[in-house]
Amino acid sequence: MGFFSLTQELAIDLGTANTVIIHNGKVVVDEPSIVALDFHTNKVVAIGQKARLMHGKTHQNIKTIRPLKDGVIADFTSAELMLRGMIKKVNMSGHIFSPSLKMVICIPSGSTNVEIRAVTDSAEKAGGRDVYMIYEPMAAALGAGLDVEAPEGHMIIDIGGGTTEVACISLGGIVCSESINIAGDVFTEDIQSYVRQQHNIKIGERTAENIKIAVGSAVPELDVEPEDFNVTGPNILTSLPSHISLSYREIAYALEKSLIKIDATIMKVLEMVPPELYADICKNGIYLAGGGALIKGLDKRFCEKTNIPFVIVDDPLRAVARGTGIALKNISKFSFLIQKI
Repeated sequence: MGFFSLTQELAIDLGTANTVIIHNGKVVVDEPSIVALDFHTNKVVAIGQKARLMHGKTHQNIKTIRPLKDGVIADFTSAELMLRGMIKKVNMSGHIFSPSLKMVICIPSGSTNVEIRAVTDSAEKAGGRDVYMIYEPMAAALGAGLDVEAPEGHMIIDIGGGTTEVACISLGGIVCSESINIAGDVFTEDIQSYVRQQHNIKIGERTAENIKIAVGSAVPELDVEPEDFNVTGPNILTSLPSHISLSYREIAYALEKSLIKIDATIMKVLEMVPPELYADICKNGIYLAGGGALIKGLDKRFCEKTNIPFVIVDDPLRAVARGTGIALKNISKFSFLIQKI
């Protein structure tokens, strides 16, 4: 009868930077959240990694769009086309008819009803029949292997592409949380701005992203120092090619302004945590998830600021997606899932 089964289940981490889809407990799609469209017909030219390779290198007939901004859908049509294209990449062989889809999608904890509705509508137009939502901090906690339903306090920080989510979780619910629009994309902009102001060189978003991955640091002193990153770009004043080497210390300086805002958000949430849960957090540590957790020395910086140990979860890039997959398997068990509104 499985041959005629018409319902398939997908867990989707619809992120500002990357979209991850889990099907049958396996990651089947892990692509950048970007779509390339024909300028005249609005038809899809490429999705995901292929579209990212085009970003910043297109001619007038092709436009590349990142449909999500600050963790929420900014371009509804492009988001639907991107989601539909990524779902098509999921191999659902063994079905005579196109299956209806049950989806669990993660959203920022600060999402409004309008933003939730935008995600739901996009999912439904992409083929979703039953659409559920889960807040990103809860998904990250599940992906980190925490027992979110226990009467115990857990604190999780998810630094994604568009938002940083800081939340305290206990008894299957979010006790207190803050969501700010300072995350990976802002770090990338900080690096672009630094190179432009300090070295008079113009660099693109992809180059700044590569710098962040290679030598991105949250502290000016690291135990293991990465090699300097070589950059080539046009001089703003002369338009002649310039070559520089960027050290991790320079990038730590460039990111400082944004990291201070994340420091303040963590302290704000800690101030709201009830005393009993605060004691649990001090004992268990604070968990770091999301791509931002891979910035070198970030756990060390936060530990020095709060005097609380920080733990980087296993494979932080996919922690939210893993947690969304766990929620999908246990939809009837978890009361914190939001059904479509």
